[in-house]
Amino acid sequence: MSDTTDAATENEPEAGHEPQPETTQAEDRPEHPPAEQLARWLTSLVHNRDNGTLAELRRPRATEDAHIRAGWYAPAQEQREIYERVAFLFAIYHQGADRPHRGFDTMGAALSRIGSRVGRGPKDAGASRLNARIVSSRSIPWRHLRHAVARLRSCEQPPPAWSVLVDDLVRWTDREAKIRYQWAVDFHKPWRAKPAAGQAAQRKAPARTDQNA
Repeated sequence: MSDTTDAATENEPEAGHEPQPETTQAEDRPEHPPAEQLARWLTSLVHNRDNGTLAELRRPRATEDAHIRAGWYAPAQEQREIYERVAFLFAIYHQGADRPHRGFDTMGAALSRIGSRVGRGPKDAGASRLNARIVSSRSIPWRHLRHAVARLRSCEQPPPAWSVLVDDLVRWTDREAKIRYQWAVDFHKPWRAKPAAGQAAQRKAPARTDQNA
């Protein structure tokens, strides 16, 4: 395994912006938690137009270098699949994109953005069915999450915060975390547009006392 990984940029890119220099994983770890490191690396792929790596990530369950690299950010072996599959979802959402979307809020809140001018979230039959299938699943519903990301992309709505998605899926079966319940609550909140400049664009993930929780 290599001792270095690409680090994603903190800010969204501007037209003509130069590619960002790489930093070592050891340098990045003290400042950013693992899920945020993954999100930064993924956004750097779009920012630097690394279409080859993004194409590899869009191949589900493939043993491509890109999937393995995504798994490097997992703090525990049993979490590698989550990190790799979220990277897959990121690549699906960003197919053909020239700017990275860091997203905001939980997947439940993101689902509430699916729909049209007629209605979104609970007012959209398709979004309601998709939300029900996701939050009723005891195991991580990867197929429905892929559908959710595809719907968000087609509706031109922002995705969930990728780092929050990782952390939520790590704790999916943790009864105390109540991730499924929180997503359901977020889905039924009144729909809101993307936060304006200067506002918090991402829900802070709850602190964890155990990496394997």
